[in-house]
This record gives sequence, structure tokens and C-alpha cells, in this order.
Amino acid sequence: MVYVKDEGSVFDAPIDFVWKYIYGGADHDSAHKTTRNPTFAKVSDITFLYGSERLLRGKWAPDKFRISMFPPVSVVTEWVEGVLAGSTFVYLYSPQGRKTRIDVYGEFTSKTLPAGEVEATAREFLELEFAADAPAIRDAFRRQGKPPTA
Repeated sequence: MVYVKDEGSVFDAPIDFVWKYIYGGADHDSAHKTTRNPTFAKVSDITFLYGSERLLRGKWAPDKFRISMFPPVSVVTEWVEGVLAGSTFVYLYSPQGRKTRIDVYGEFTSKTLPAGEVEATAREFLELEFAADAPAIRDAFRRQGKPPTA
């Protein structure tokens, strides 16, 4: 198990807009080119299961997350199937005026990767997620300050 913290990334939009984007449905999903064939299953008012095929470490493979959302503060994610199954991490959102800071903290593990590759894979995952969301949020906010439609 590897502890990973990724602090200080910033979205170019206020926190309320970022949360509207997160709940943006198809537009949010389409920003992520490293996932395909998404499925959602509601578990409770705050938790859902998200399954997809994910491109990670150069390979497409199925995965599944249990995601619990606590707007506007955090998202808690458990990786239940896939390359990093058993990993748990939290995204924390902090308002910074017209911007939103995002920090991520988590314990990452894998039953399929060599121990030395777990941290690099976790960081690749986090970087790909931010690289997809940051420009989508920025561009959507610049377009009249409205989130993408579901």
C-alpha cells in the first residue's frame, strides 16, 4: 500500500460551478477520453457505483468505483474492481474566490501491479483525471459562466 497526496491543483472556476460540472452527466463523462462505456448504479442519495473501461498504463481494462459525494467539500472514492482495486482516496475542494483548489489524499494498492508501479499508476490516474477536468471546467465557465448541460 502506498500513501499518495496530490495538493494544490486549481480549477479556474468557483466552487459552486465546479460542483455543477461534477454533476454534469454526459458532458462531464465525455471530457474523460481515458474512460469509455460508463455505467452508473445508485447506492444511496450520496453514493453510486461507477463502472467503465479505463485506459491506464497503456491498456484498456474494466474498473469499478464506489463514489460518495459530499458537496461542496469532498468526494470519497473506493476502487472496488480494476488495476488499483482496494485503493481508497478523497478529493477535497476549497474555494479560492473565483477558483477552486483540489487536494487528493489516498492509500493506493494493487493485486496485479508490482509494488514499485503502484504509486506511478496512482499518480498517472490522478493526472489524467485533472488534465481532463481542468480545461473542460475552465472552458465551460468562460462560456457565460454556465456548466455543461446533462
